[in-house]
Amino acid sequence: MRERSSAETTINNLERLERETSDLLELLEMTEEEPELLGEIHEQLEPIEAGVRELELRRMLSDPNDDNDAILTITPGAGGVDAQDWAEMLLRMYLRWAERRGFKVELLSKQPGDEAGIKDASVLVKGEFAYGYLRAENGVHRLIRISPFDSGARRHTAFAAVSVVPDLKDDLTLDSIVIRDEDLEVSTMRSGGAGGQHVNRTESAIRIRHIPTGFVVRCDNERSQHQNRETAMKMLRGLIFEKERREREAEFEDAFGGDKNEIGFGSQVRTYTLQPYTMVKDERTDHKMTNAEAVLDGDLDGFIESWLMLSSDRREAKKKQPANGGA
Repeated sequence: MRERSSAETTINNLERLERETSDLLELLEMTEEEPELLGEIHEQLEPIEAGVRELELRRMLSDPNDDNDAILTITPGAGGVDAQDWAEMLLRMYLRWAERRGFKVELLSKQPGDEAGIKDASVLVKGEFAYGYLRAENGVHRLIRISPFDSGARRHTAFAAVSVVPDLKDDLTLDSIVIRDEDLEVSTMRSGGAGGQHVNRTESAIRIRHIPTGFVVRCDNERSQHQNRETAMKMLRGLIFEKERREREAEFEDAFGGDKNEIGFGSQVRTYTLQPYTMVKDERTDHKMTNAEAVLDGDLDGFIESWLMLSSDRREAKKKQPANGGA
């Protein structure tokens, strides 16, 4: 039913855009006699262009799992307290982006930092093509700014890793991911943060480490340890699925926070510069925005669009390559 609804929405939007374009063409023919209509045509062009761009993005979301909900995890890296604060800034950025798109967000876990920010956080983003859009954010994000935690007001660099995996619902996909009990290290703990007396009385939070990959997941959102374990296992399956997908595409770059990954210099996918000038630059697509404040307030669509365009172009180029590499 979800696939059918998505297809119907696409068809309805396409037919609407065709009608609106046809109406504009008729108005354009009338401008020779009524030139004042040009202003009306100009006003109606922008929403049509936005609608066409949205359909083009949908076309690029061709992976069978792109329409899944997304599990997004943020982990601070090099930079100490600044990195933990940066991780919380990123969390706010993605929450604002989801709000802009009308997506629903459910907090799965959140560990507060020692002095400021967060040690890690995971959220479930629910919405049409949530995973397809958000997987553009996978990787290390770098912040350059005057540190509010430095009494000397010096410029600091901080890093945080963003991991996005699909919330798998396809039984066939789930069955293909085999996780053995002996490959898991499971520990329980008391949930942190607000939550009343419950968090102080029961060890409902759960942490699972997958030994073969080094992936670590944590969930403390539910009151029940059993429910937290189910959610944590869902997150782990998503990580393993994403790892296998990237390996199949020969694109896997250890971007998911395992033990062997370093979240630091030279590994970033995007740089957010707040001093001495403001600029947000995606290192993969070279897409830039000088309004860093807007980006941190959730204006990410330009970066996501440019990444989807690049990925689509690479897929098309790969299809055109001879099977034997041209030999």
